[in-house]
Amino acid sequence: MSDFAELSVEGKKYQLPIVVGSEGEKALDINKLRDESGYITIDSGYKNTGATKSAITFLDGEKGILHYRGYSIEDLAEKATFLEVAYLLIYGDLPTAEQYSKFENAIRRHTIVNEDMRKIFEGFPVNAHPMGTLSSLISAMSAFYPESYDDKGPDQTDLHIIRLLAKLPTIATWSYKKSQGHPVNYPQNQLDYCSNFLHMMFALPVEKYEVDPVVSSALNKLLILHADHEQNCSTSTVRLVGSSHANLFSSISAGIGALWGPLHGGANQEVIEMLEAIKADGGDVGKYVEMAKNAKTTGFRLFGFGHRVYKNFDPRAKIIKKAAYDVLEKLGVNDPVLEIAKGLEEAALNDEYFIARKLYPNVDFYSGIIYRALGIPTNMFTVMFAMGRLPGWIAQWKEMRTQKEPIGRPRQIYTGSTLRPFVPIEQR
Repeated sequence: MSDFAELSVEGKKYQLPIVVGSEGEKALDINKLRDESGYITIDSGYKNTGATKSAITFLDGEKGILHYRGYSIEDLAEKATFLEVAYLLIYGDLPTAEQYSKFENAIRRHTIVNEDMRKIFEGFPVNAHPMGTLSSLISAMSAFYPESYDDKGPDQTDLHIIRLLAKLPTIATWSYKKSQGHPVNYPQNQLDYCSNFLHMMFALPVEKYEVDPVVSSALNKLLILHADHEQNCSTSTVRLVGSSHANLFSSISAGIGALWGPLHGGANQEVIEMLEAIKADGGDVGKYVEMAKNAKTTGFRLFGFGHRVYKNFDPRAKIIKKAAYDVLEKLGVNDPVLEIAKGLEEAALNDEYFIARKLYPNVDFYSGIIYRALGIPTNMFTVMFAMGRLPGWIAQWKEMRTQKEPIGRPRQIYTGSTLRPFVPIEQR
């Protein structure tokens, strides 16, 4: 294969270097196209634009493949802890026992959040959306750690990474406890990462709380499955904001804002809201399956089925499906909304209409089921997503800075008015 592709424009020919990734992905390098030809490319939503070279995550949507740093998502979800995966994403390799112990202990030492930050939190209304609160408080960490404005080397960056991983779960639980009228729980650092979060969410000061290992294991898997997903909207936002040399806290806060959108991180929330609507209408699953088949007429679409990237089965869904059913069985959940979910799943997996279009249940479908079974309110679902995606955002920000990537500056094609004379206000 040639090292170049040839582009012919207005009788002139331009050579575009071909770039091939380690898994065989191919790209045309157009970095010099505008300088040489005066042309730019148009790619609305950047659906076919490679903004960076990255060694973090490989995703093949056609084959249903997801790898972190060369490790299959199946192996990691089955055999690793979330903090092992976080270390892998951020630093490039799975930690040794010594490295893992040091990493985990460092996180334990930083789980407490400055009490002045809690005073800021108390100023939010009780019905504030948890994602707005989370984004604001992560951004506020820049003020509590002003040294983050200056790049003073990897040791300082590592400390900010530890602070984020340690404190975000603590902050995330505050909104839930406030919505319940309960006092916040301080971290219990003898617990592992997932168990500590569950304790802060659900423990009450009047009784002993024991973390169910089945629940903790399911949460561990969910966080791993969400830990990174290549250059999606929120990850690209983190890299774009970070490319201006904005500090880590500000960049992550921007990523949380991007994830908040219903077209991105809100998908599992939409699943539960859809199931609630079906229940309110009598719970007739067959009726809604037929409505989905005739979406052009009915305007109804099933949330949690199919995926923008995966053209086959979402590999994460295969993993989390078992965890979802383990949680339902262990907790003995008897919820009509979850029964509706099972009915929709059965229809999608067996109906030729869905099979032919590869509209299989995706990770958002099953994660919503787990969160509901655990008693996590719907408006907290995207916060859970953010907690899982945090190490991926950190890894992407760190890689972008390490590679010394230039500040992001997309181009546009202007379609507004051409030059107009200014008319004084009294003559308009």
